[in-house]
Amino acid sequence: MKNAVGREIPENIPGLNKIRPFEGAFAYQPTGRLVGPKIPVNVPRTEKTLKSIDQAIEATGLRDGMTISFHHHFRNGDYVMLMVIEAVARKGIKDLTIAPSSLSAVQDCLIPYIDRGVITAIETSGIREKLGDLVCSGKLSKPVIIRTHGGRARAIESGETHIDVAFIGAPACDTYGNINGVDGPSACGSLGYPMVDAAYADRVVAITDNLVPHPLYPISIPQSLVDFIVVVDKIGDPNGIATGSLRISNNPKEQVISRYAAEVIEYSGYFKDSFSLQLGSGGASLTAAKFIKEKMLKQKIAASFGVGGITGVMVEMHEQGLIKRLFDTQTFDTPSIRSLKENPCHVEVSASLYANPHSRGPIVNNVDFVILSATEVDVDFNVNVLTGSTGRLMGAPGGHPDTSAGSSVSIIVLPLIRGRRPMIQDRVYTVVTPGETVDVIVTDYGVSVNPKRKDLIDNLRNSSLPVMKIEELQRKAYQMTGIPTPPLPPSDEVVAVVEYRDGSIIDVIRKSK
Repeated sequence: MKNAVGREIPENIPGLNKIRPFEGAFAYQPTGRLVGPKIPVNVPRTEKTLKSIDQAIEATGLRDGMTISFHHHFRNGDYVMLMVIEAVARKGIKDLTIAPSSLSAVQDCLIPYIDRGVITAIETSGIREKLGDLVCSGKLSKPVIIRTHGGRARAIESGETHIDVAFIGAPACDTYGNINGVDGPSACGSLGYPMVDAAYADRVVAITDNLVPHPLYPISIPQSLVDFIVVVDKIGDPNGIATGSLRISNNPKEQVISRYAAEVIEYSGYFKDSFSLQLGSGGASLTAAKFIKEKMLKQKIAASFGVGGITGVMVEMHEQGLIKRLFDTQTFDTPSIRSLKENPCHVEVSASLYANPHSRGPIVNNVDFVILSATEVDVDFNVNVLTGSTGRLMGAPGGHPDTSAGSSVSIIVLPLIRGRRPMIQDRVYTVVTPGETVDVIVTDYGVSVNPKRKDLIDNLRNSSLPVMKIEELQRKAYQMTGIPTPPLPPSDEVVAVVEYRDGSIIDVIRKSK
């Protein structure tokens, strides 16, 4: 079957029950009802704190073939996932599906447990490094399911993904199970991803290195959603979680891209008092904030809110009165963790509230501007943020397709050339964000506007930007690098499916030869 972005999707994929090709960003209108969690009962004065993860596994009734989930707010500082999988292996439990909100390089340590059959399937929003290479080699018995942040929340709430046991790394947890992420030696900030897991999983285990007396405040995940508590020596390495602030780039190329992106915003027609925005954590996005800030001060306007993964750059703009509210799904650095703890206008939100497309209104639907990065784009404005140009898994959809679909103006920033290779392809290796939801491509050599956005094309004529057709940008790149050699074709075997936010399949990843 050929889907709406022209990708061939097999009618049958071993290991997957339902194949629904992508039909368009807003084509699918679901019917039915959301699922609910099991009804729990807690007898008064029941002790929730257990002696070990092994004991918690026994208490939850975890057994072969079940699905367990984790969150990735600890990023490369995470200790929790390995501790749990080691305990599962000791119990002789096999054939598990893991459903973490994302996987980082630190999770390469899971490879031996895949080899032993402890883990046989993965559902996640991101996968990379050696674990990504293992997936591409076809070692897993089922294809990996890769979802957006909003799509993951949708899948859990709709029952598409059923979590038997959610293991939540808790930077602070009280003796009755209230959790937050802003206190303790392993503070990570917002717990926006496991909020959904805790609400829908059959059993919830909090793993903490900071058990405090009841009641804890503030509360991110309440005691009413937590079954058991386990205290360990350490749940994460702060050096891998957040160190200092993410910095504005001094790279000349990124400075040019950022200045162009800011000027796109200024002349878009949407740059007015009380506009809203999301900025990524990449150098170009953060640097664009510097130029946006200058324009806001000059025009004496302020943003109504900023959203997404919150960085120190956005916190600084908030504290200066340039952004009135911050909605935080994931906190990226130390100043942002402090702000979330101390500032009542810096608000923690779940991944569902942030980006679930099958809800009564995710925050992304109210965003005016989003600046997003990419590994490559193509002449149809499709964007790849998941694989390299040879198909290697090295990234994550994250909230990219969610915010691109919801925002008034989605801006993709990337260098025209990266490592002597042009970044505007005839066809991206993997489509993650469809071109129909992408409005502007910004490179260091020029800017291209999606032809369907005639309003932006007209408005940007008043700017000094080098606006050109995307084919012209591609020719500029080819003049400098030559026409790239096509990558070797993969095999026919599907090792992963890339879901669009509505659950349809926008692309597949095939086994590398």
